[in-house]
Amino acid sequence: MKVLANDGISKSGILALEKGGFEVITTKVAQEQVANFVNENNVSVVLVRSATKVRKDIIDACPGLKVIGRGGVGMDNIDVDYAKSKGIHVINTPASSSESVAELVFAHLFSGVRFLHDSNRSMPLEGDTNFDGLKKAYANGVELRGKTLGIVGIGRIGQATAKMALGLGMKVIAADSFIPKVDVKVEFFDGQSINTTIVSQSIESLFKEADFITLHVPAQDGYIIGEKELAMMKDGVGIVNCARGGVIDEVALVKALDSGKVLFAGLDVFENEPTPEMTILMNPKISLTPHIGAATAEAQDRIGTELASQIITLLG
Repeated sequence: MKVLANDGISKSGILALEKGGFEVITTKVAQEQVANFVNENNVSVVLVRSATKVRKDIIDACPGLKVIGRGGVGMDNIDVDYAKSKGIHVINTPASSSESVAELVFAHLFSGVRFLHDSNRSMPLEGDTNFDGLKKAYANGVELRGKTLGIVGIGRIGQATAKMALGLGMKVIAADSFIPKVDVKVEFFDGQSINTTIVSQSIESLFKEADFITLHVPAQDGYIIGEKELAMMKDGVGIVNCARGGVIDEVALVKALDSGKVLFAGLDVFENEPTPEMTILMNPKISLTPHIGAATAEAQDRIGTELASQIITLLG
């Protein structure tokens, strides 16, 4: 049986699938050619990340398709219910990239509180002629320790983020309409651990209390953070989104950054991917990454082997 890993797959995933008797194709097929390629090559399994979309048109056009797999958590690029109604298995890897995304959240937080994203732009240009001026410009950093991190969505990635925050000495609060409370275990290198319970509170109270806010939610119909929500927040709040584009009103965010209401934002995802708005890309108060939350070697290894294991169980 043939597997098309259209957005790539780790070497460990390929080896596991080949060991299970599958042929793995890693040719990058253009979106409009996916259905033809699947049919012409008798592909049974299509694996995607966030780039390739598997909508109703592809599902209808590919009667031989048995499994659609998403390397990662969110499946908003797949018509999941429709695929299942046609007898196609839809799988994902919700546990594999939690730590990688959580670490990127903190990369953005550290970058924001110490202006790294902006100083890394300015130092090559002015570091030799305006060193003292830049030193003064970036002298008002703040510490994360002792501050309150508000986590919107306390699923797997939210919990991984909470553990890192607790390890740093932050207070963690959470809002989640589906998870009333969660037990979090913070593990250390020597086998010791501490346990704590995080109880969900209203999102309004989280917006009012948090010094920093990070979003870990699936794609939404509307904004979670818009003008009204920004107005509730503390002055000088920091906001990070490594979840999904479209959950923050970017126009309202830029306005709040320009007014000083928001100290900084860290964005890995955008309303208009893959062409984010220039007002976002050029804003000196935004730390930017191009949707790379799960893009670590370790996460991609785990994603590849987890997908392989599920496919072999379903079709082997």
